[in-house]
Amino acid sequence: TNQKIGTQPLALANTIYFAAENIDNLETIMPVIKHITHKHRALTIQPEHYPIVGKYLLLAIKQFLGEKSTEDILDAWATAYNIIANIFIDLEKKLYDELGPNEEDKGFVPLIIVKKEVIAHESIVALTLERPEHGKMFNFHVGQYLTIRIKKDGTFHNRHYSLTRPFNGKSYSIAIQIENMNEIKGIVSNEIINNYNICD
Repeated sequence: TNQKIGTQPLALANTIYFAAENIDNLETIMPVIKHITHKHRALTIQPEHYPIVGKYLLLAIKQFLGEKSTEDILDAWATAYNIIANIFIDLEKKLYDELGPNEEDKGFVPLIIVKKEVIAHESIVALTLERPEHGKMFNFHVGQYLTIRIKKDGTFHNRHYSLTRPFNGKSYSIAIQIENMNEIKGIVSNEIINNYNICD
């Protein structure tokens, strides 16, 4: 739900700002860029999305600057954006390529709940998930996460969850914390906890 509350666009905007400041030394912000590329990959961002984002980012900058907005300033921002966008596209392509030749493995794939249990004094729900029909499972490293997408009230919502157990070639394990029902960020977590069960 980061897109809805604005944290994902803000992260990208901050990166563009840092890129403009370090246009001659982009290595200084590569750790930030690489972190965001994994977020983009998890959300299945594609190269064709970047021109659209760039268009509206420049419109927002123009509106923010008002009378101080000149053609030279906007051109400078456009240059910075295009440089950083191309870096994102190249890095994200490598991440997609790591998933192999099957295009169906490069987007959101269906997962089935095979185990659901409440732990930690009923404040956390642990899920074990598998792909149906023995679909390919991908290895992961410590610290990586699984992005879950659900559809609620006609709208897709995404949420990242840390993987809690080492890769076993068969399933993924995540832990979901029960959150305030009134918080936007709790939409996915609470929907899964309340309405998804084994075999869903």
